[in-house]
Amino acid sequence: MKALRGQKGDINVEMNAAPGINLSKLLNDMRTQYEDIAEENRRKAEEWFKEKSAELNREISHSSEMVESHKSQLSELRRTIQELEIELQAQLAMKSSLECSLAETERCYSTQLAQLQGYVGSIEEQLSQVRSDLERQNAEYTVLLDIKTRLEMEIETYRRLLDGESWQYKEPVRVKEPNKTRKVTTIVEEVVDGKVVSHKVNETEEKLNM
Repeated sequence: MKALRGQKGDINVEMNAAPGINLSKLLNDMRTQYEDIAEENRRKAEEWFKEKSAELNREISHSSEMVESHKSQLSELRRTIQELEIELQAQLAMKSSLECSLAETERCYSTQLAQLQGYVGSIEEQLSQVRSDLERQNAEYTVLLDIKTRLEMEIETYRRLLDGESWQYKEPVRVKEPNKTRKVTTIVEEVVDGKVVSHKVNETEEKLNM
């Protein structure tokens, strides 16, 4: 261009240029496109939010139902536990009462058993005394019978002498008395811790010597 400036004459310059770009229209188009995209995204986001909200609401509703069901089950279990505790206390009270009754019964039974054993011991002592008395009386009876027999013989001898009859000694004949027996019943009981574990009854017959 400097070279051309140094020259004289007119210069015509022609340029073929593309038409100018309408930036406003381009920006409007881009804005419209972005707004459409934003609206589509907003719509999709809203649908997704509504869907997730509905799912969450359903889950919350289901969870609430489960919570209510669990609360109901928990209340039922608490009532059952209370009933079982009441029943347990009643059973424990009954057990304590039965134990006391059993202990009282055992004490009474032990006392009665001791009394019966004392009574049996006393009866056995009395039987032993009666046996001794019978043996003593039997011996005395035998002696008295011998004395009676001798006295009768002497009286008979004196009578015959007084009557002038010849005296002849005769051996007295003792009349054999029938045998007498006595039935003895013995009761044997084995007691362990106040309880009778065995009971035996023995019966024997004893011959009385007359």
